[in-house]
Amino acid sequence: MITGTLVKILGIVLLIVVAVVLILGIGTLFKGGETSKKYSNKLMQYRVLFQFVAIIVLVCFAYFFKN
Repeated sequence: MITGTLVKILGIVLLIVVAVVLILGIGTLFKGGETSKKYSNKLMQYRVLFQFVAIIVLVCFAYFFKN
């Protein structure tokens, strides 16, 4: 089944994905202009989605791997 190491790696990967999307969203926001209008809001929507997925997955890991 799923080992503790795999759970930790998947958790870290999920958190890194959220951080990368956050940094890209903030970068486009500060860049301004047409790029900001086109991508900033969509990147922040993706960030919220990835945060939701990461929280659900981490809570499920905590619930199923209590020991």
